[in-house]
Amino acid sequence: MSDCQGLGDCDDSRLHRLYEYLDGALPAHEVAEIRTHLESCSDCLSEHDLECMIRSAMKRSCHEQAPASLKDSILTKIHTARSEA
Repeated sequence: MSDCQGLGDCDDSRLHRLYEYLDGALPAHEVAEIRTHLESCSDCLSEHDLECMIRSAMKRSCHEQAPASLKDSILTKIHTARSEA
């Protein structure tokens, strides 16, 4: 357990801020605060690194495209479900 968790500082709100940090959605003063925190909190740094790996895998996966036949099949099922409703 890291020191900050023992003090109760690493909670869901800090994790949410970590995700905002990775999204580039924080003001500069909060970015600096998160960076400083990551330097001293191994648990949050691990969470940061894991989220970075997940995001990297997602980006690689997003370049793949579903076959046209799958898209057609899904659209057909949607139209059928709508007409039956």
